[in-house]
Amino acid sequence: MNQIVKDTVFCGSEYDRLKKVIVCEPRFMKIREVINETQKYYKEDNIKIPLALQQHEAFINLLKNHDIDVIQLPAEPTYNEQVFTRDIGFTLGHTIFIAEMASPIRQGEETILKSWIEDHSLPNYNLNHERIEGGDVIIDRDSIYVGLSNRTHKHSARQLQKLLTDYEIKPIRFEEKYLHLDCIFNIISPTEALIFPDAIDEEDRKQLSERYDLIIVSPEEQFTLGTNVLSIGHKKIISLPMNTQVNMELRKRGYEVIECDISEIIKSGGSFRCCTLPFLRTESPLQ
Repeated sequence: MNQIVKDTVFCGSEYDRLKKVIVCEPRFMKIREVINETQKYYKEDNIKIPLALQQHEAFINLLKNHDIDVIQLPAEPTYNEQVFTRDIGFTLGHTIFIAEMASPIRQGEETILKSWIEDHSLPNYNLNHERIEGGDVIIDRDSIYVGLSNRTHKHSARQLQKLLTDYEIKPIRFEEKYLHLDCIFNIISPTEALIFPDAIDEEDRKQLSERYDLIIVSPEEQFTLGTNVLSIGHKKIISLPMNTQVNMELRKRGYEVIECDISEIIKSGGSFRCCTLPFLRTESPLQ
């Protein structure tokens, strides 16, 4: 693999310095068919698109102000959930993996990502006929945590292990109503993670507690996606202002919490991690 590719695509964790990321503005965002508990709550209120666009633009500007290269995929009227770019793929090592979406209303989003990747000749792997969505894949060096739900299947996690022999795939069972693993669990350093423990299988919860200092997220702040923060490296984390307990706990542990309001976007069930698909992180000796 040439040096240009190595410098363009790499991800080895959720917490290293973020350099390049893929997003998509919520231009056509709408709760059209309820596919998670959050959407059920906000179905009548639905999404105020001008506000969602304004908040998303502020988030993008925040990323750019931290020297992060932001790539925006074209928004298409057909895809109401396109703002959640994390779900359509994930970057592991020097490869961008393209997911196959489980929900019919999201199927097709991945073709836009694939087209962009091919236009830029980036290394990729298409997970055809495998049910693995990026929101269920959480990376910590050679350990890959894969949430098992109705979006990501046990068989597909086994296939991923066969494909990635240099990594250890660690399946995590959780209640399907929480949609993706990153809605209830997120690694923020080699030794710390955010968790909503009530949703995770007891045995898996014990396994996680043996490796990480787990920062407990309350039911109220799980609903406002307190685990779904975005680490941009050097102990800097982007989080919602409303998640005051999570933000306080992070600051107590020495993190710089950068508050950003995307409360209109989270009505559809995703927050900062869901809205970003990192494809270049550089390892930080600080962590």
